Formats: sequence, structure tokens, C-alpha cells
Amino acid sequence: MCGIVAVLRRSSGRMPPEGAHLLGELEQAVTSVGETGGVSADALRQAAERVEAVDALLKGAPGVRALLGDRALAVGVEHHAEQLQVATEHVEAALDANGGALTADLSTVELEDVNAALVRLKDAVWAVGHDRLRTARAVADLCGSDLGPSAIDAFTSVQVALAALDRLEVRGRDSAGLHVFVHHHALDPDDPAIARLLDERRDRLFGSRAVRRAGDSLSFVYKAAAEIGELGDNTASLRRAIRADELLHLAVAAETAQAVVMAHTRWASVGIISEANAHPVNSEEVGLADGPYVIGALNGDVDNYADLEAIERLDVPTEMTTDAKVIPTLVSRRLAGGEEVDEAFRATVASLEGSVAIAASAAHRPDRIMLALRGSGQALNVGLAEDTFVVASEPYGLVEETATYLRMDGETAADPQRPGATRGQIVTLDAGAAGEITGVRRSAYDGTELPVSAGELQHAEITTRDIDRGASPHYLLKEISEAPGSFRKTLRGRIAAGADGRLAVDLGPESLPDAVRARLVDGTLRRVVVIGQGTAAVAGQSLAAALRDATSNLLVDAMPATELSGFALRPDMHDTLVVAISQSGTTTDTNRTVDLVRARGASVVAIVNRRNSDLVEKSDGVLYTSDGRDVEMSVASTKAFYAQLAAGFVLALAIARDAGPTDETRSHELLAALRELPDRMLEVIGTRDAIAGVAQRHAPSKRYWAVVGNGANRIAASELRIKLSELCYKSIACDFTEDKKHIDLSSEPLILVCASGLTGSNADDVAKEVGIYRAHRATPIVIATT
Repeated sequence: MCGIVAVLRRSSGRMPPEGAHLLGELEQAVTSVGETGGVSADALRQAAERVEAVDALLKGAPGVRALLGDRALAVGVEHHAEQLQVATEHVEAALDANGGALTADLSTVELEDVNAALVRLKDAVWAVGHDRLRTARAVADLCGSDLGPSAIDAFTSVQVALAALDRLEVRGRDSAGLHVFVHHHALDPDDPAIARLLDERRDRLFGSRAVRRAGDSLSFVYKAAAEIGELGDNTASLRRAIRADELLHLAVAAETAQAVVMAHTRWASVGIISEANAHPVNSEEVGLADGPYVIGALNGDVDNYADLEAIERLDVPTEMTTDAKVIPTLVSRRLAGGEEVDEAFRATVASLEGSVAIAASAAHRPDRIMLALRGSGQALNVGLAEDTFVVASEPYGLVEETATYLRMDGETAADPQRPGATRGQIVTLDAGAAGEITGVRRSAYDGTELPVSAGELQHAEITTRDIDRGASPHYLLKEISEAPGSFRKTLRGRIAAGADGRLAVDLGPESLPDAVRARLVDGTLRRVVVIGQGTAAVAGQSLAAALRDATSNLLVDAMPATELSGFALRPDMHDTLVVAISQSGTTTDTNRTVDLVRARGASVVAIVNRRNSDLVEKSDGVLYTSDGRDVEMSVASTKAFYAQLAAGFVLALAIARDAGPTDETRSHELLAALRELPDRMLEVIGTRDAIAGVAQRHAPSKRYWAVVGNGANRIAASELRIKLSELCYKSIACDFTEDKKHIDLSSEPLILVCASGLTGSNADDVAKEVGIYRAHRATPIVIATT
């Protein structure tokens, strides 16, 4: 995967906001939370509304100008944001203190209301204290002493693109590039000093810091390419080059100057990793530098690029081997043939084969950005911010500026009723109406107009708070570290002590509806099927095991959603409760299966981590993991999985109690252990260095790995296999500890033995198996209870 970013801005008519007003609103928000001790949904919502209003005023170039022009404002915003962050931490601590004693005074509906309001306030505080202040500081760093309105506008666009590029690097990071078209720059290219600067930077391969004079515009590009490096290295390199570019600073200093920014982060598929192959690329050919000037970037693969180069006789430098080069070059050829820019772009992308996402811009229409999407393998989203369009391959690339966006559709045909109708969409963005629907012109690949309506706009459920790595070098470590907190928040308000001191599950009707409970009690719900996909399906196995252990009055099964929809549906499922597990609530296979079982009369309860997601709307009851929006960016699920386990045990015990009878002493012991588990998780995280030492001693020398376990440990083994295979790109065997014939012992593998909690003869049996592994020169690593 790769990532595309583009920023198209018009001059804002809004004046910078008054600092006194902003600080007054933040101060009142602090007071609002403090007066009630914070554990009031109304107080939290009121504070959130005030902070959200401040955030809106500090967005965009007017907000940056306000923060850069008023030092007292910036200091005051930072101070109040820190106060509010501390206040939200106190609220969370109060909710979790003394085993959640405070939450016992709240109904489950009231507690969910508090959680939702608290998340909203945390989002707003983060946006003001991190996004707005960071953007202003980054723009000041890029601008240097150049703080004129046009320079601030231009470098605000550059900063928005760099921030988005940083977040999209998880899609591919072997190279990156950022291009700036500056028009109305007021520089005289015939001035000897300017001419010399332009001539010095005429790199024929359009490498980093290359500049082109393109009609009345200047084309600047900055690139970085490295096969090995840390997340953030590429954008740091681009930032340094942009900050030090005196010619760019001169170009954007003019009052009339406007900048259009396009950026790209690459995971190489066609063409080696090099600056020449880093996108954006331009339209120049060998010996043909004076044609219409176009730049472009590509996600996906142009399968017929070599054919197009041969058929059109494109003369591409031999050092440039990326398939993206044909795109701006073909558009330029068509422009030279007299076609208008929109038609030249449409005809070009229509000639390409493969699943692609494309962004392009032409020098003679620098007020436009052209986008194309075809196929299911790529994505493009157009964010509508104030006076600005922000384009990104993922919503998390644009949420710092706006939560409102249009998702392009690469699969739907212009006319689904017409066989052979061309699939894919083309969007042209016009700077004159930047940030508004009227500035978005959409068509199909065959030119059919596809008007955009306000009802199509989507609202992102995530913010930059969800996707911030902080000091962690990668998302996996961040989310492992956050797992204990996610687990604890999942249990919040769902475990209560009775008069006898015993702990019991406390779920409200929003999670386990009264109608479902009544049918569990009277026995008309006899079956429970737990579904999910991937990691969620493994969490479902845990829920099913806990439910079977808690009651014998139900027929319990767990399977991937695709297995239920494909092979286990019955015409009448009125006797079945389906528990659907999903982190995002948008898992296609899970949601489709929920539709199928509901049509057959089944009841559905969801375990999900996103309010307002599709799965929530399809379910009779919902149990949210964590705080209902704890986004996970790592490929290998960590905190989401552990939160699903916590929710699964709680739901299993609640269902078992209604289906009855249950062992209340056993339930109390399980719930007490669940409460203590986050502290145990922190203890394990604290042994990270020792674990790393074991891994470094044994893993690199072993080519073949296997994971085994028994009972509940077999479920853990399944999840461990998924994590390892996703992280290491290995095919890893997974089986029961005793089934040695399914593990290739002749390869002398590394064998991870999940053996936590085993006692007596079970522990003895596993010890014997470990001895057998060692006898065959395997390396068993045993995960056991301390």
C-alpha cells in the first residue's frame, strides 16, 4: 500500500480570533468540570462544547495567525489544555477508584453517557492542546522569519500535508515526496539571480529539491528514499529540506502567492526504491521538457504501463522505472494535442489497467487537483475543511483538519443497470470553492456526471488522539502498553458487589435487552453462537469457553462469521442468540452474517469498540469495549483483543446467570481475578527487557516456529499464532500440545508452549511433552504462571 495526500486552499475571509475570548471559553470549561468533580455527563458535555468551539476558531490559517501573532494566547491555550487534561484524568481515576465504587451510583445508561461525554471532552482537549498548538509551532518553524499572510497560508498547507504523510506512513515508508505548485509568486524568472537558482536545481530526474518553471508557476519537489528506517524519518527529511529552501520562501512571500501541495508515501511495487521513483513525478520526457507541465502520484499498480510506454512511444529516462511516470506524461501529451485538462486526465486514467488511486495537477490550472479511483484495492477521501480540501488515502490522514469527508468509490459503475458500465470515479477539486461541496465535481470513468450530495458526506469517528504514537517507536508497542487501561475501562461499571460482598455482573438493557434475558430465563433461547473474523473470532472462542464453563443449559458454539453464514445457518433461528464481536463494527463478513441471522429470527448482541458503527445499528444489544472508541492502528491486534476478552467474560457470566443455574462462588472468583488482571498485565509489560533477551537468544536462529496449548491455552495459542504471522510474515503451525505429529520436529523448531494456569496432572503431561520437544532438539519456550 501507498499513501496519497493533497491540500488545496483558498484565501480565508475570516479574521484571526480574539485571544481573550478563546481563553475565557477555556477557563469556563475548566470551571465546568471542576465544579462537579467531573463525574457529570452534563458538565462534561458543556465543557466539551466550549473546547470544541475554541478548536474550530483555531483551525486553518486564521487560527495559525492568531497563535503566532499572540504569544500570550499560545501560552494560555497550552496552560488551560493541560488543566483540562488533568481534570479528565481525575474523572477516569474517580470512576475506577475503589473497584469502581462511584460507578455503583450510576445506572449503566448513565455510565455510558458519562463515558461518551468524557471521550468527547478528551478529543476536544487533545485537538486544542496538541493539534492546534503543534500546527502553529510547525508552521513557525517552516516559515522562519517569514510570517506574512501568504507565507503562513502556504506553509500551513505544507504542514497539513506533512502531518498527514506521517500518519499514512503505516501504508508504506520506503520513500516519500512532497510537491508544491506556487502560482502568482511575483518572482521574475529572467532576473539573473532567480535564473541562476532555477538553473542550479534543474535535476533531470526530478529528485529532491528539483525546481521547474512551469508557465506562470514554480514547481518544487522534495523527496526521501531509504529501504530501512524508522517511522517519521522521511517526513523529517522533507521538513528539513523545505525549511532550508530560500527560493521557496521567496516564492510564497508575495501577497498574491498561492500554494497547492501534493504528497506521497510509497511501498515500492513497480520500480526500485530511489528518489527518481519517489512520487510525485512530473511529465517531462527525454529531450521534451517544454510541453504542458503535469505532476502526478499513484497508489496501486498500472498493469499495462509498459504497453502504454511502447504504444505512445514515451521517452522516459531509463533511471525512472516506476509505473507512475506514464500518468502525468500521457496527460501532458493529450494537453499538447489540444484537449482540455479534465478530458486529458479522464482519457488517461481510463486507459490504465489495474486497481489504482491517482492524484494529478497541471501547471496551467494550478487551482485544481484531479483525482481518480478504480478497483477495490485502493482508497481516496476528500476532506472538507474551512476554505480547504484535504485529500488522503485514509480518514486518519485528514482528521486533524476535518472530520467531514467524501469517500470516493472505485467499484460502483455509473449506471449499475447497464451491463459493462465503466467502474470507478474521477473527482476534480476547485480552489475557488475549497471546503464546499460546490467545489467538488465528480464523474464516472466514461464521463457520466455524478453530482455530490450532502447526504453522502461521512463523519470520521476517530481523531488524532486515537492515532498518536507519542514516544513509542511503533504502534504495536504503544498499544501493548495501553492494553491494561483498555481492559480496565471495559470492566468499568459492569461489576458490582452485592450485600453479601460477592461480585456479580451488572449489565443494563442496552447491553443485554430485557426481552433477550426473559427468553434466556424461560428457555426459548437455547443456543448461543459467537462469531467474528480473525482475532475477534479467537476472542469469541474465549467467550464460548467461559459460557460453557458457567452453565450447561445452553448449546454454545464459536466460529468465524463466514462459517456461520456459509455452512451453519438454519431456516428458523428464533432459538438462537448470536454474539457478534468486531473492533471497528464495520467488518463486512460479520455484519453480513448478522443480517442473515436476524432475517431468520435470531437475537443479536454485539461486542464492539465503536459507537454509531454499522454493527451497533444491526444489534439488539451492545457491550462496548474500553470507552467505546479506543482505536487500534497496529496490524496485530493487542489492546482490542484483550478488551474483547474482558467483555466476553462479563457477557458470558451475565448470559449464564439468566440461563441458570450458576456457581456464584465461581463467578465471584472470576470477576475478582478480572479486576486484578490489568495490574498483572502491567507486571508482564515490566519484564519487557527480560522477554526481549529470551527472544533475541532463540528466535533469530530458528527458521521454523510453532505454537501449542491445551484447554484455554489452546485459544491463547491461536491468537499468538495470528500475531506472530502478521508481524513476521511466517507460516506458523498451531496445535494442541500433544499433537506432535502436526509439528515438524525434524526442523528443530522454536515452539512456544502456552501453559499458563496448569496444575496437577495437566501440568505434568505438558512437562513430558516439553521434554520430548527438547529430545528432538527443538527449542521450547514455555509461557507459564509465575
